Amino acid sequence: MPETDDAAAALERARAAGFVLLRIPTPFAVGRVNCWLVETEPLTLIDTGPNSGKALDELERQLAAAGHAIEDLGLIVITHQHVDHTGLAEIVAERSGAEVAALGAAARRLANYAEDAELEDRFAGALMVRHGVPEDVVTALQSVSRSFRAWGSHVTVTRPLADGERLELGDRTWEVQHRPGHSPSDTLLWDAERRLLVAGDHLLAHISSNPLLARPLDDSPGRTRSLIDYLDSLARTRELPAELVLTGHGDPITDHVALIDARLQMTERRKEKILAIVRERPRSAHEIALEIWGNVAVTQAFLTLSEVIGHLDLLVREGAVREVTEGERSVYETT
Repeated sequence: MPETDDAAAALERARAAGFVLLRIPTPFAVGRVNCWLVETEPLTLIDTGPNSGKALDELERQLAAAGHAIEDLGLIVITHQHVDHTGLAEIVAERSGAEVAALGAAARRLANYAEDAELEDRFAGALMVRHGVPEDVVTALQSVSRSFRAWGSHVTVTRPLADGERLELGDRTWEVQHRPGHSPSDTLLWDAERRLLVAGDHLLAHISSNPLLARPLDDSPGRTRSLIDYLDSLARTRELPAELVLTGHGDPITDHVALIDARLQMTERRKEKILAIVRERPRSAHEIALEIWGNVAVTQAFLTLSEVIGHLDLLVREGAVREVTEGERSVYETT
């Protein structure tokens, strides 16, 4: 990705604060994942990249370019449960002997990756069928999802983190901030002294962070209200006096308030667009997605469904629409 002058300057500021950017390849459309090496005591790696030989080779090469090796690491921090951020954690932890820090509520999920991936696929399949995605499309998408499982791996969390906890590392203190939305386990690290925030995929400069529907971390019935959770999380992040935000993909962010305000405006516009579609006649969430994105709503049915249902959750909360169950299917209508 070509760097602008602003991005290069932001990376220089990160480097001065002890952060080295490692861009690790992934098989996903989002492209390379940002893993941040923190030159403190212990030497710390934030996120690892997916579980692949190519990703491991790149991780080793980029660590070497920074004068380090996997075996030098003393701590691995995982920002959230998605495989492009966790896949190599087991291998890196075994080779280095490093502790693995992650949100304590996600520890069981991370330790039982294969089981959790199967449960997520079943959850996503049932949700798609309920909201109007044809069953043959669901079957095809689940096959694709299963083919991506090898990019993840289980990992044992040896240092569980809690919201509000202070993590002391060498010359710095991070406040752990649980900010669910993009995933149920999104975890931020706030360095108040340096006014620096490590944000994972909670906020990205070049694309919106999709609040994906998921099973609640506590395994309670139902699904997350991911967009509602995400907007609440963004409101809390907006209040931080951050001067530099280090992200899980793309370039660092130097004006998070302006970016969050733009994201909120985009959410409001999409919510109004979806309300206008529902006013025409009752529709399933998948029908709404087809209206907005066409064939993309088929090839990326769960992603677009998460987007639509998230905005419908907002409209339901406001009393503008309601979900009506017809047998085992749901449609939305105005109130």
